[in-house]
This record gives sequence, structure tokens and C-alpha cells, in this order.
Amino acid sequence: MPSPLPYIIYARKSSESEDRQVLSIGSQIQELRAVAARGGFEVSEVLSESRSAKGPGRPIFGQLMQRLEQRKVAGILCWKLDRLARNPVDGGALIWALDRDMVSEIITPGRSFSNRGDDKFWMQLEFGMAKKYVDDLSDNVKRGNRAKLMQGWVTGRPPLGYLNDRIDRTITPDPDRFDSVRGIWDLALARTPLAREREHGI
Repeated sequence: MPSPLPYIIYARKSSESEDRQVLSIGSQIQELRAVAARGGFEVSEVLSESRSAKGPGRPIFGQLMQRLEQRKVAGILCWKLDRLARNPVDGGALIWALDRDMVSEIITPGRSFSNRGDDKFWMQLEFGMAKKYVDDLSDNVKRGNRAKLMQGWVTGRPPLGYLNDRIDRTITPDPDRFDSVRGIWDLALARTPLAREREHGI
């Protein structure tokens, strides 16, 4: 029987590479409203944010935890547990909230998690896998950057006057700015002591 207390929908998508294959926030909310309708859960609030969950400090997630502290929420509806947390601080806070009966359950389209040993064990595993995914992604990016540096390429944002070529994974001259930037460098280099010495044949 559904709880008399309302449920909260939480949706999140990061703009970073960790979330390229994740449903949009709008799609998550649509799917979760359907889950709520099938289960007869009253949804009192929808919280969403576009922030990475690899570290603590998300403001909207903080609001969610405040709602749980008030013990006025029956449960949370989320697309996957990694939408809620990809770091051990936030993941542990959610498990602790279940442990203290601050929230009755966390529901995803695939299953629900309540204050049961097996459920909290699986939550720890899923949060741990989400954390490992972030760590592996970071390691892969660093490895790729080292390889680019060894080949003489610039990592990170391209220098002024250049654009990223996402197909060839290199940088190319910016057709709108390259000539202007090149002109600035030519003027700057022409004013160096070495350039003046060469100009006067010294």
C-alpha cells in the first residue's frame, strides 16, 4: 500500500563526458512520472540539476537531503542510483538516511531499495561501481592527454585562434580569428630586442 507521505523525483544529468549515454533530464522525469503513476505514488516535488555527481556539494541534492531530514518524504524516485551519487559521501548519506528511517525507499524503474540489509548492500555496490566508473574515466583522460603531449599536441582547450576538430581529434585554425591572432603575434615578435637587432643588422 502506498505511503500517505509524498515522493520526490530527482533527475540529474552532467554536461561532462561521464554522462554522454544518459537520458536527458526531461526524459528521466517523464519515465519516473510513469513509474509513480503505476505504483500509485503521490509526487509532491520534482528536483533536477545539471551537475556532476563525482564530488559532494551539489545544491539541489542538498535540498533533497534537507527534505529527508524533515522526515516528510516517503521516498525518492530516480532513473538510476548513479543519478543520485557517484561519490562515497553522498552515497553514504543516502544509505544512512535509509538506516535512520529518514526515507522509506528509493525507487528506480528496475527495483526499489529500502532499509533492508540486502538492499543497502546492493546500494553500496552500485555506488562503488559508479565511483569506479568516474575514476576509470579520469584515468583514461589523463592517459590520453599524456599521449597527446608526447605527440606534440596541446591538451585541454585549443589556443586562441584555433578550434577543436572532434572528428580527427586535433586542432585546426579558426577561420574567423586565426589571421587576427597571427597578426598580433607578428607585431609582438617584431618588437622583441632580438627582432630589432636583426632589423638593424646587429
